[in-house]
Amino acid sequence: QVQLVESGGGLVQPGGSLRLSCVVSGRTIGTYAMAWFRQASGKERQFVAAITWSGGREFYGESVSGRFTISRDNAKNTVYLQMNNLNREDTAVYYCAAPPAPGYLSLVRDPDSYDYWGQGTQVTVSS
Repeated sequence: QVQLVESGGGLVQPGGSLRLSCVVSGRTIGTYAMAWFRQASGKERQFVAAITWSGGREFYGESVSGRFTISRDNAKNTVYLQMNNLNREDTAVYYCAAPPAPGYLSLVRDPDSYDYWGQGTQVTVSS
């Protein structure tokens, strides 16, 4: 059974940084694309970032591009999201997601491309 567990969320001041981690069990992630989404209260789930199975290409949502960085450590079966220069609009529950099949993933920004989700970690940006 594939399980994803996020950690690293918390309360941070505007302009601050956080690093989220997503540890995957039940499969080795080395041949799978991975992604992060977020959902703010009362809003739809939003694409944040994705990384190809090889780590050779990254994708970002428009609102986080240039501030967030996705990375992966296949040896640790872990995906990371480094978030810098956070602002109040980044407040949300952040979810890690994994697709059902390995290899190339065409619709990386579509949440329907992912079958496995973590429980989420809350990020609150406030002074």
